[in-house]
Amino acid sequence: MERRGVAYWVLLLLGAGALANGLVMLVVPEPWFVRIAADTGPFNPHLVRDVGAAYATSGIAALWAARAPLWRAPLALTAALFQGMHGAIHVFDVLSGAQPASHLLEDFPGVYLPTLALIGVALHALRSPASRA
Repeated sequence: MERRGVAYWVLLLLGAGALANGLVMLVVPEPWFVRIAADTGPFNPHLVRDVGAAYATSGIAALWAARAPLWRAPLALTAALFQGMHGAIHVFDVLSGAQPASHLLEDFPGVYLPTLALIGVALHALRSPASRA
């Protein structure tokens, strides 16, 4: 039986969450927007679907990384790349005054924490032989 460590479960959880979020954004963008992002400006279904495609892609990369220890580092970094750039935009919006500082704390569990976890998994995979992943 294959040994599944913490990295596997973190990638599985984050990948499934990102993929699910992306699919919701792609299929029902307006309800997603009203629930999650209504305070960021007017609803734009094309933009919500574009970001949904990025979330789905990030989720697929994380799920793939969970199942492919030899590819774990580059796939986790790929997933983290979108997440990190997305988080940087959130920080920029606060620093520029477009969003209140309270958004930094509100966004932590859904924006910053997944990014940090993906980076942590990727760095661990870079330092560990694939047989121990």
